[in-house]
Amino acid sequence: MARSRPARAPRPAGRATPGGPRRPRGGPGGLRGLQLRAKRAWDRPLTAYYLVLGGSLLITVLGLVMVYSASQIKALQNGLAPSYFFRKQLLAAAIGTVLLLAAARTPVRLLRALAYPLLAGSVFLLCLVQVPGIGETINGNTNWISLGGPFQLQPSEFGKLALVLWGADLLARKQSKKLLTQWKHLLVPLVPVTFLLLGLIMLGGDMGTTVVLTAVLLGLLWVAGAPTRLFSGVFGVTAVLAVLFIKTSANRMSRLECIGATDPGVNDQCWQAVHGIYALANGGWFGAGLGASVEKWGELPEPHTDFIFAITGEELGLAGTLSVLALFAALGYAGIRVAGRTEDPFVRYAAGGVTTWITAQAVVNIGAVLGLLPIAGVPLPLFSYGGSALLPTMFAIGLLIAFARDEPGARAALAMRQPGVRWKTMRRRVKKRPSGER
Repeated sequence: MARSRPARAPRPAGRATPGGPRRPRGGPGGLRGLQLRAKRAWDRPLTAYYLVLGGSLLITVLGLVMVYSASQIKALQNGLAPSYFFRKQLLAAAIGTVLLLAAARTPVRLLRALAYPLLAGSVFLLCLVQVPGIGETINGNTNWISLGGPFQLQPSEFGKLALVLWGADLLARKQSKKLLTQWKHLLVPLVPVTFLLLGLIMLGGDMGTTVVLTAVLLGLLWVAGAPTRLFSGVFGVTAVLAVLFIKTSANRMSRLECIGATDPGVNDQCWQAVHGIYALANGGWFGAGLGASVEKWGELPEPHTDFIFAITGEELGLAGTLSVLALFAALGYAGIRVAGRTEDPFVRYAAGGVTTWITAQAVVNIGAVLGLLPIAGVPLPLFSYGGSALLPTMFAIGLLIAFARDEPGARAALAMRQPGVRWKTMRRRVKKRPSGER
């Protein structure tokens, strides 16, 4: 007669089975396993490369869609075709793509050789803007040069790229000579040349671009390892100059007074700031729908340039604006990662400068739309309408792509993905069999 076996007690969760691996609590698909997989994916060599490439592409494409939606009424009010501004932005994006690909393929040595000519050309064009009959005034700022017909050039946008490349080359050469340990070599001639650019731009009244250039200067000094005392001194001087420029301009003072405004105020001086908030409030969680904005019908000035983020919030809602913020955050993280992992000083300073430029300009633009900062008149990078802003920014993105691709781990990973490389590598790993063995 067979005896019945006693029932076994259930095995506690998380303990290893005999002959099998020990499993974490929650199973292979638990929270801990998900965290491990996410960490491995985040630490892959090509993460920064894909973040820069994918993030910039999505921002540019979404920007084209929103430029088309936000600019139709403005074009009709000016007696133009509804797609007028979109077609110009699409042409600028096509030229910018060529510049991006060229920057991604340009050797570092050639980039360093272009730094000084680009800086000299930017200074010359900024001086040319102030010549009567050549410079054009738009919205109170004299920072444009007419190229004939509907095309215009804003030299201050190219000054940002020039400062990044020239400053990176200057600091890299001084680091090779071990001169950055002395404060005078950290400041001279980087700070005087930057102040020259700032002065030429301020002659035209463009306070927003001077803020971005100042951020680039501080970013370069930070990446170069400037002492806190020296860094604070430069920041203090620029803050005093900023207060002086604001106090001496009634227009800038009125913009400062519109921070957090909920009413247009006397003479509607806060009209744009308040209607930007109205647009965001109308959007709700998921927006009124693409093309369904109310504020772009003449209520919100500059809906396709400085305040395109407000139209995005009205038509795509909080979900759309958070998506844009996430893309810029990913782009900023990728730039910091590239600057932190490279061994080339020029690449480190250039990547840090480009990242500071794009993130600082995005913060200034979005902060103004949200009513947290004064309206500075700077476009949202890669997103707002404007070819003069889009072209140098796409070239800078090409630099980040090149730098991210040239990381040692990224180079090896990309080489493995070329056709035939993986098969040849596998053949080299297979041991040869003795003669006659089948």
